[in-house]
Amino acid sequence: MDTDHLTDIWSRVFGTQPAPSLWLVIITAVLALGAIVPHTAWRLSRNAVTIAHEGGHGLIALLTGRRLDGIRLHSDTSGLTVSRGKPTGLGMVLTAAAGYIAPSLLGLAGAALLAAGHITALLWGATALLLAMLIMIRNAYGVLTVVLTGAAFVLVSWLTTPEVQAAFAYVVVWFLLLGGVRPPFELMGKRRRGGAADSDPDQLARLTHVPAAVWLGLFHVVTLCSLIGGGRWLLGL
Repeated sequence: MDTDHLTDIWSRVFGTQPAPSLWLVIITAVLALGAIVPHTAWRLSRNAVTIAHEGGHGLIALLTGRRLDGIRLHSDTSGLTVSRGKPTGLGMVLTAAAGYIAPSLLGLAGAALLAAGHITALLWGATALLLAMLIMIRNAYGVLTVVLTGAAFVLVSWLTTPEVQAAFAYVVVWFLLLGGVRPPFELMGKRRRGGAADSDPDQLARLTHVPAAVWLGLFHVVTLCSLIGGGRWLLGL
């Protein structure tokens, strides 16, 4: 591969692209809502939120020095991340806390990239993260889900026009920001009905002696603030 070709790839990935029109940004937000609000659509699209949720657990586990044994994604949109290390302490707390806020924080980071015009960098970065996660998947459904999601990013990045790439990137980021808000509310409903006895907030309560309701409230604050901040960036406010 010659130097000019490498320079072209570098410029394509890390250069900036023109921002889409405000109308396109609004349309992509509506499309993302269409994948989140209807129950039937959410049953399928929630798999993407689970990928981000479990990926958040896995990433923080690695960053805090824990050993990541594997990640499983299930057809009921649940997931499981298994790591080894000290069963208590800051590393375990951060790992347990990362899941529910990961989709929203990824959406916030994506919104920052799009606001700066780095559409291609976002698409390639997401592909790289999915590839890294694929290595740690330990079940067939999880492999299928991550491969199909990654394939969508690759196909859009290589085979579509800049306008389509921009629309896809904005839909993805809106989906993460909006979709990240729903799971904590679903968890709150399950807890009110006496379910989800071993949820992330319950594990955090055992680790920190801080009530699970406080941790759930923190998840609400992070996801809603991410939506507000990321939405302002996407809309150029």
